[in-house]
Amino acid sequence: MTRLTLLLTVLFGALIGGAVVYLGSSKLAGKTGDQARIEQVVHDYLLAHPEVLPAAMDALRDKEHAKTIADNRAAILEPVGSAWAGSAHPDLTIAEYYDYNCGYCRASLPAIAQLLQSDPKLRIVFREFPVLAESSASAAQMSLAAAAQGKFKAFHDSLYAGGQVSDQSIAAAAKIAGVDTAKAAAFAPRADAEIASNMGIARQLGMTGTPSWVIGNHVVSSALPLETLQKLVAQARAGG
Repeated sequence: MTRLTLLLTVLFGALIGGAVVYLGSSKLAGKTGDQARIEQVVHDYLLAHPEVLPAAMDALRDKEHAKTIADNRAAILEPVGSAWAGSAHPDLTIAEYYDYNCGYCRASLPAIAQLLQSDPKLRIVFREFPVLAESSASAAQMSLAAAAQGKFKAFHDSLYAGGQVSDQSIAAAAKIAGVDTAKAAAFAPRADAEIASNMGIARQLGMTGTPSWVIGNHVVSSALPLETLQKLVAQARAGG
């Protein structure tokens, strides 16, 4: 059973349960307890109010994600070394799962910068999610090594500024950032373990590509404009 099928089953069950309660208190319940009649009530309601389905599905997904996020909070929201930006003392931390070969991740850089500039109490943790190319994994390994040495931002910015990701551009970014490549090589097993952890959590959360975001209990796989990021941040602060 797929996650979507499971969610639809839960949603339908909830609606059926609601219909039973409703019919149990109505004259209709006195005439029939027929399951088909109950299902017809649910069917007719959904046809009359189709807008409830997306909202209900979102709520069910968030509820499902909340447990996964709670069970893996440190692996999602605690950065590797300096792989974060924003407030040193945040009231909210969110995570971006990204790939250095992802054009949408690159296009999201201005929105991320504006978000952090407009919200001094926010922290973004950057999680490596190298799914697009072999060079993505190499870039992610070096990025994690740089983060462990406190040089994530310098490497991150330099690699993005270096054009197409390649062994040459990764090495050049590491040199600009001052990454100790001997230490980076020794850090490789830990980097691989971190990437494997990220991949596993991403699968649990149903992430479908990059960039993907964990904002409160909301998970979305898409490049997001500033206004949407700000809205989701506000919802997370409000407990949504």
